[in-house]
Amino acid sequence: MPPQLALLLCTAFVLFLLWLDRKQAPHVSHALWVPTAWMLLIASKPLGIWFGTGVDATGSMLDRVFLSALLCVGLFILLMRNFDWFSAIKENGWVIVLVLYMLVSVSWSDMPFISLKRWVREVVAIVMAFLVLSEREPREALLSVFRRTIYVLIPFSVVLIKYYPAYGVSFSHWSGNIMWIGVCLQKNSLGRLCMFAVFFLVWTLVMRWRKRDLPVVKHQTKIELLLLFIALWLLRGPGDAYSATSIAALAAGFTTLIGLLWLKRRHSILGRNAIAIMAAVVICYGTLVPMLGGLSFGFFSSALGRDETLTGRTDIWSELVPTVRQHPILGAGYGAFWTPEAIETHGENEAHNGYLDTVLDLGFVGLTFICIFLLWCCRNAQRAFARDFDLASFWVCFLIMTVIHNLSESSINTFTSHLTAILLFLAASVQMSARRQGRVL
Repeated sequence: MPPQLALLLCTAFVLFLLWLDRKQAPHVSHALWVPTAWMLLIASKPLGIWFGTGVDATGSMLDRVFLSALLCVGLFILLMRNFDWFSAIKENGWVIVLVLYMLVSVSWSDMPFISLKRWVREVVAIVMAFLVLSEREPREALLSVFRRTIYVLIPFSVVLIKYYPAYGVSFSHWSGNIMWIGVCLQKNSLGRLCMFAVFFLVWTLVMRWRKRDLPVVKHQTKIELLLLFIALWLLRGPGDAYSATSIAALAAGFTTLIGLLWLKRRHSILGRNAIAIMAAVVICYGTLVPMLGGLSFGFFSSALGRDETLTGRTDIWSELVPTVRQHPILGAGYGAFWTPEAIETHGENEAHNGYLDTVLDLGFVGLTFICIFLLWCCRNAQRAFARDFDLASFWVCFLIMTVIHNLSESSINTFTSHLTAILLFLAASVQMSARRQGRVL
């Protein structure tokens, strides 16, 4: 098939899927395309790469203009809707505290102007989450953003891999093997996208099986099953070039979901702090792993088809841990560690451990704030079971998936990461949905 024809057919299929989403979420406004566009951007390549304008330490001029436009439009929409800023900030206090600490950390950065520009992206993330909050039906709007992300990025990833390999295929600098990257920057980014897509689609099908969701058009379930198989195929990747971390986190998410459904069927209740304790154990382990050189990772790595170095991660950690001792309490400042010089020195642009990356930028003080945010999410998610079991179970499972994923990948150090952005949207929207119903979580 000619590439142009494949792209045309894929575009038609995506437009059909978006029409399906419109049928599923009839109460969302057209303004929801603003946070949707932002979510599509952070889950894929920067615009500077798509359009060949180049990317520097803070992205590209095209990305900065686009994000600035989204921020301005988002603020204008919130103003027109008379958005209740006080209540939103009060209900998401730990998010605001964390972002304010990031701002304060700019003051001790060696490159404060660049750090400040990177911090503004955190503000954009919060405005996008508040836009979802401001919708008439926040729950419906939240799920619509999630669906649209999958409906657009998964099909186009296949087209890029099969018909436009210059964009959709890369090569590992460790082994030289071919890697599928699709619409994303690299293999692990595609793994994160597919991990989210697979879990969301399975969760949707489980809701439908439990009569909690009804298909809006004929053959809708078959279409979503097709998307699920495509996402699984992309997640598996070619040969050994797959994201083992995403697969492990996905398995943990499914295990958690099965356990929650089993408890629901038996009318059992989780312990008051059960989710928080599980997350805290993983966070503590994830923080200690790089400090102690891969702490007992051998069994897990072999089970996932990786060597004991986790494809060189333990070597990266051994290089980076000594630098933690230079700024252990406050870190180098928000977004200030991975300078072009540091990237050239270490041959990487992340620590491949979210907890270590957080300490490098924000110190153990910043890691503490992020841990409080995650545990705050755990508490609110568990409280939400009484009001909305389905969405609360998704939130809990995704929390567990995120903290596990950050054992060997990085995302929790910024709300502009796809995984953490999903947690931010969940944290804000679930509480607002409950408040709209006259309940306080």
